[in-house]
Amino acid sequence: MENLTTIEGQMVLDQAASVAIICARFNSFIVDHLEAGCVDTLQRAATVKPKLTIVRAPGAFELPLVAHKLASSGKYDAVIALGAVIRGSTAHFEHVAGSCTRGLADAGNTTGVPVVFGVLTTDTIEQAVERAGTKAGNKGAEAAATAIEMISLLRQL
Repeated sequence: MENLTTIEGQMVLDQAASVAIICARFNSFIVDHLEAGCVDTLQRAATVKPKLTIVRAPGAFELPLVAHKLASSGKYDAVIALGAVIRGSTAHFEHVAGSCTRGLADAGNTTGVPVVFGVLTTDTIEQAVERAGTKAGNKGAEAAATAIEMISLLRQL
C-alpha cells in the first residue's frame, strides 16, 4: 500500500483557534453542565489558548439559525451547539429535535465550517443528567473533542 495517504485530525489545538459555543437557555440546568465540560475540554486540549465565544439562544429550535449566522461570519474555526431536548407527552419533542438536528447539519454543510451537534435528545430528565456529566460522561466535552478534531482535520485538507 505504498500509494496510501491517511489524513486525520489530531486531538490537540496546536494553533490559534476561535470557537463559538451556542448554549440553549431552555433546560439550562442540564445545558450549563454541558457548557462547563465543553469549555474545560477546549482549554485543556490547547497548546495555544483558544478564543471562545459563548452565545445564548432561547432553545434548541433556535440553535440552527444562530449556528448558521456564526459559521457564515468567517470568524470561527468551529461552532458547537449545546442543548437538551427532553421528551414530554406530546409530539413537540420530535419536531424540535428533528428540526434542530437537520438545521445544524445544514449549517455546517452550507458554510463549510464544522457545526458540532452537542444537543441531548433524551426520553427522561434522568437520562439528560447522566449525559451531562454523571454516569454517561459529559456530552459537552465530547462535542468539544469533536470540534478539536474537525478543526485539525480541515486545516490539513
